[in-house]
Amino acid sequence: MFRTFDPSKDVSTSTQVKASVTRALKSQILQTHNKITEEMLDELIPKKSSLIQYKVGPHLMLYCRKVEREDSSPIDEPILFQQRDGPILPTLKLVHKYPGLKFKSVTVDKGAIPFLLGGANVMCPGLTNPGGEMPPDGETQDAQGFDVPGVAKGEGVVIYAEGKEHALACGVMTMSSAEM
Repeated sequence: MFRTFDPSKDVSTSTQVKASVTRALKSQILQTHNKITEEMLDELIPKKSSLIQYKVGPHLMLYCRKVEREDSSPIDEPILFQQRDGPILPTLKLVHKYPGLKFKSVTVDKGAIPFLLGGANVMCPGLTNPGGEMPPDGETQDAQGFDVPGVAKGEGVVIYAEGKEHALACGVMTMSSAEM
């Protein structure tokens, strides 16, 4: 999706992200992906870094950071994106570049791989059949004492495939793991 991203052609507006917005982004990532620490996030988005927010199309916000190429010329590297008012998601390139960052993830069984690579949505059997994995329900409880689902509806996840080490997609859950 972002492999051929060119700010001069694909963008309607671009703005420098304020420090307060950067803190809010980091806070949202820390809340959603509980295995990521602040130190890991500071490595990804340093406090003095300049994030740039690009509006791509009518409903996509893309957050890029400046990195230098081998020839010392700066380039914008997409690291996070948000569709409409959905969750902040990492780009696949970021997930592959920093395997130590443990974003909330699900694993699909081997049978779902060709369909996902073809652009299909992940269906419940892809996650519930043997080989599929989701974070377990009930590890934590809410303020009323009810079990919290491992993955809630509307939460962003990184999708891995059974037997593969690299992620194949990033997406948003349309059902909670408890409903499945």
